[in-house]
Amino acid sequence: MRRFMRFVAEWKTASALSFTAAVVIYTVISLAAGGDAVPIRVLLSLLLICAVGSAVQYLCFTDNIIRSMRYTRRTLLFLALFFPLLAGTAWLFRWFPVEQAGAWLIFTASFLAAFVLFTLGFEIFYRSAGRKYDGLLGQYRREKERRGE
Repeated sequence: MRRFMRFVAEWKTASALSFTAAVVIYTVISLAAGGDAVPIRVLLSLLLICAVGSAVQYLCFTDNIIRSMRYTRRTLLFLALFFPLLAGTAWLFRWFPVEQAGAWLIFTASFLAAFVLFTLGFEIFYRSAGRKYDGLLGQYRREKERRGE
């Protein structure tokens, strides 16, 4: 029960953060395009994708459910689960003219471009953080050796 409650707390936080970011991004784009209101159906679709997407992210990128899986496979699993979810939401809520193949190509290309950029961003961040901690660990060991511990 404790693990489930921890999942719920982490899921709620991730869902709220991603929903907030999605609404801010949508609002900025909408304002730039001359919009002056956010339709309720758009808010509902963003809430759905953020809530379910956060659960998929929790499944793929924590050790709480899948204990040992390489990061590359986790990323591919996330892609395999999240893209159909996103495409289904786009179709259900009519984010674009879903009857047009060109719109789907733009949607898919945009998703893949964003996915690659975010993946590279996280990779760069974690590598630089790893180097920072490796440096701090080396400094700690040198200090410990110098003191003769």
